[in-house]
Amino acid sequence: MKKTNLIDANRFRGRGASSNEVGRFEAFERDLFDDGWDILADLPPFKTEVRHEESTAIITQNKSPDIPFDRSINPYRGCEHGCPYCYARPSHSYWGMSPGLDFETKLTARVNAAELLVEELAKPSYLSKPISPIALGGNTDPYQPIERDYKITRQILEVLLEAKHPLTIVTKSALVLRDLDLLAELAKHRLVLVALSITTLDKVLARQMEPRASAPHLRLKALDELHKAGVPTMTMMAPMIPSLNDHEMEGIMEAVLERGCTQASYVLLRLPYEIKELFREWLTREVPDRASRVISLVQSMRGGKDYKAEFGTRMRGEGVFADLLSHRFQLAVKRLGFNKSSVALSTDLFVPPVPKGGQMRLF
Repeated sequence: MKKTNLIDANRFRGRGASSNEVGRFEAFERDLFDDGWDILADLPPFKTEVRHEESTAIITQNKSPDIPFDRSINPYRGCEHGCPYCYARPSHSYWGMSPGLDFETKLTARVNAAELLVEELAKPSYLSKPISPIALGGNTDPYQPIERDYKITRQILEVLLEAKHPLTIVTKSALVLRDLDLLAELAKHRLVLVALSITTLDKVLARQMEPRASAPHLRLKALDELHKAGVPTMTMMAPMIPSLNDHEMEGIMEAVLERGCTQASYVLLRLPYEIKELFREWLTREVPDRASRVISLVQSMRGGKDYKAEFGTRMRGEGVFADLLSHRFQLAVKRLGFNKSSVALSTDLFVPPVPKGGQMRLF
C-alpha cells in the first residue's frame, strides 16, 4: 500500500506535529494510504479531547543530576501548545498514545491533583526529608489552554500558599497572570519563582514553533506585570535551535531585561526518541530551505548523532557551535548584568496541611 499525503493542511492548522505514528512501545504500526475513495482530505481539523483522571499520586520525584529540582507536579498529561520540539512528547508513548498529534490533542486532566497534594504534603514521610521547591511544569505546561477551564494549577497554588511551600513555575503562557493574586502573596514569603520560556521575538516564527502558546509580546508583558507585582522572574530560552532562533539570544535577553527580569538560562535543542522524526517533519513543512542546515548543525553538537543523552552535556551540547553559543550567552550575561545572584526561596516556613475530614493517611 502506498503512503500518500491526502490530508489537507487545514487539518493540521494550529498543530505542531504533522503525523501520528505510534509510540515505541506499541506492537503495531499504522499507515496513511489511498484506498481510492478520496475522502481523507474532507476530514475535519483535529480537535482537543480531554480525559479526566483520578490519580493516586501527584508529586513526582526527580533524580536527574542536571535538572535543578528534585520534585515536580504535572497537572496535565500532553500539551496543547503543540511545540514540535517538546522533550515531553515521548512520555505519551507510556500511555499507549502517539507522541505526535495525540500528544497535543488527547490530553489528561488530573482533576484530583489539589486533594492529593494536601494528602501527600501531610504525610510524615514528606516531613522526614528536607523541603525543597516543587516545580510546576516539569513535563508539560501548567498554563496550557485547558487550564482556563479546569483551573487545576490554580488549585495547586492555593494548597501551596496555605502550606507555605516553595515552588517554581515554567510556562510559555501569559495565562499565568490570571493567578497574579496568589503569586504576589507567595512572593511576599519568598515562596515562588516564575520562569517564562521565550524562544523567539518573531511572531511568525513563534506561531510556527509554538502554535497554541502565547505570542512573544504577551509573554514579555507577563514578565513585566509579574515584576511589578514583586514576583521573582527568569527567562528560559528553551530550546535554542541552530540556524533558526539562536541568533535571537542576545535580543531576547535585552527585551526581558527591560521588563525587570535579571535571571536567564538556555537549553540546546534536544531530539530524543520519537522527537527526531517529528522535528524533521516540522522542518520540512515550515522551513524547508533551512531544514538540512539545522539538522547538520544539531548533529555537529551531538557527536554526529541527532541526540546524546549523557548528563552534563545533553542541555548544552559539544563542539565548536555549542561552545560558541555558550560563549555568547556568557558575554551577554556579563554585559547585561544577568544572574548576579540566584533567587533563594524560603524552605523553613512549611506547615503541613490538614487533609479533608481532618484525617491523615496512615501510609
